[in-house]
Amino acid sequence: MSIEQALLSFTLAAGLLTITPGLDTALVLRTSAIEGGKQAMLAGIGICFGCLLWGVAASFGLSAVLAVSGFAYKVLRIVGAIYLGYLGIKLLIRAFASTSSSSGAEPEEYASRDGSLWFKRGLLTNLLNPKVGVFYLSFLPQFIPTGVPVWSFSILLALIHATEGLLWFLLLTNATELISSWLRQRSVIIALDSTMGAIFIAFGLKLAFDKVR
Repeated sequence: MSIEQALLSFTLAAGLLTITPGLDTALVLRTSAIEGGKQAMLAGIGICFGCLLWGVAASFGLSAVLAVSGFAYKVLRIVGAIYLGYLGIKLLIRAFASTSSSSGAEPEEYASRDGSLWFKRGLLTNLLNPKVGVFYLSFLPQFIPTGVPVWSFSILLALIHATEGLLWFLLLTNATELISSWLRQRSVIIALDSTMGAIFIAFGLKLAFDKVR
């Protein structure tokens, strides 16, 4: 496989994986719908930065620890599950509080005053998922041609994946803005928080009990 073929193949494969619905897409969509496009993109940047860090770790062989060490994988898996459960419960509590409130919260009240909060949430959601590390360790080597510097080429592939993620999240946030007035109605916000809370908890439970590495 030539360098050009490897780059093209990886770009297509990573692009398909990027647009496949999952936790990252759900987080960005929910954030864009309720918090706004700026907060959603900060979360997306955090997610993509996490992917880049996993790519760096994979290039150094650090994520190989997760593939061979059951204890390390289990610890990170449990921590990640607890974090996802925390986010899910927090959303459910807010949805319940809004339902019980006579006046309800205005959409603006949902916006985070600290922009770095959403970057951290996106980053932690990505880094605390050990499957991402194992995925990079098994996925990247398939697209590294013989004779190229493994470290630098792995970083290049991770950069391509992160860039595709940013473009995808930008598309999602822009599309969400078209119906933002409807999405930020109180009843819709409550429904979104309830649904996303349940999704986060489900992902957390799946991560906690899924021992396949």
